[in-house]
Amino acid sequence: IIMILRKKAKLEMASLTEVPPMINNLDVGDDKTAHLSSSGKPPRDLSSMRHCNSTAWLIDSEGDQRCCPEGDNTTFQLVFRSGSWSDKGPKRSMEDEFICVDDLTDHIGSTGAFYGVFDGHGGIDAASFTKKNILKLVTQDKHFPSNTKKATRSAFVKTDHALADAPSLDRSSGTTALTALILDKTMLIANAGDSRAVLGKRGRAIELSKDHKPNCTSEKLRIEKLGGVIYDGYLNGQLSVARALGDWHIKGTKGSLCPLSCEPELEEIVLTEEDEFLIMGCDGLWDVMSSQCAVTMVRRELMQHNDPERCSQALVKEALQRNSCDNLTVVVVCFSKEPPPRIEIPKSHKRRSISAEGLDLLKGVLNDL
Repeated sequence: IIMILRKKAKLEMASLTEVPPMINNLDVGDDKTAHLSSSGKPPRDLSSMRHCNSTAWLIDSEGDQRCCPEGDNTTFQLVFRSGSWSDKGPKRSMEDEFICVDDLTDHIGSTGAFYGVFDGHGGIDAASFTKKNILKLVTQDKHFPSNTKKATRSAFVKTDHALADAPSLDRSSGTTALTALILDKTMLIANAGDSRAVLGKRGRAIELSKDHKPNCTSEKLRIEKLGGVIYDGYLNGQLSVARALGDWHIKGTKGSLCPLSCEPELEEIVLTEEDEFLIMGCDGLWDVMSSQCAVTMVRRELMQHNDPERCSQALVKEALQRNSCDNLTVVVVCFSKEPPPRIEIPKSHKRRSISAEGLDLLKGVLNDL
């Protein structure tokens, strides 16, 4: 019936030789259909239209309103639950390490949490050493807890220098380092390397770290300024990351300027009720999977069984099925004991009507059937 109506309407429009001038003066109000062009093409400038991979961000036709309520300032309680999973993948050995501390009471005497993923290369020494010492170096720093950014940055540098001074460790061993420190409702992400932290916010993926690849524009400029070169995507033709701890066979002596930096980039956010979980993974995951895909998978898994460890396992399994060629380590941190709520798209409450002419037209069509 609709197709017949459209054909008939087109024939009637074609027969019109002049558009009444009064149409241009109509007050269309909030009726978005009034913005359709005469060619029948959909509008390009409506703020209510969004293109997103996740169905969690479909927009109600009444306006630019998300179907989930925005986080507010009401009091809510954070509950930390974490799960992890690792697999050496197609490589001969496993060089990844991770740390999960859901309660920092024994470390700092107050509530909080700490998580880390360390993607080693050139052996396991650097990743294992960083896992064992990074939290202690953060919490024992003189700036902790008054200035967690300075304390974390200092801990990364101290860990890097300790790797150079330890005679029992392989100086050619290195590791990326990605950590998440949560105190009260403030989360600080520190990253040096190409591991990635992604926040799940009501089904939407929010990247909280940047992959430090040598070809990244900002990293490339920094590397070349310090005399380094990038060959086929590798720093000095040797390393596929632009920042890492260790690798002293590349850095040379302590205190010298080197294109390979141990300095972490920091991102600090205040968690709200909309923030559901955090995914931390090494590059073996992100080489074959987008951040949004990972968040969508974890959210679906949590709604089924509410187990962060099984979520981590599912991501690793999916990455292996997508032919990841690296070690795989994933940590999933939930901020509530409850699973994510189901997201429902509210129905439009706007009343629709049909004109008398439309009713007559419809009646005529039905009578002809």
